[in-house]
Amino acid sequence: MTTSKSHRFLRIEDVMKKTRLSKSYIYALAKTGGFPRSIKLVEGGTAVCWLESEVDEWMESKIQQRDEVVA
Repeated sequence: MTTSKSHRFLRIEDVMKKTRLSKSYIYALAKTGGFPRSIKLVEGGTAVCWLESEVDEWMESKIQQRDEVVA
């Protein structure tokens, strides 16, 4: 399977830096569907990552929510 779209994986440290959220809050939000779901990197392993594009979309949605309240 080939795709022309480029994907970048972010580890939890990168997600924390990008969003300025704590590790525990990111996992709590993801558990309730309030944050993008993580991707297991290795079957049977514990390492996970997030798609940067999905994290960016989540951040954009927060900006839109803020702007809708102001408007």
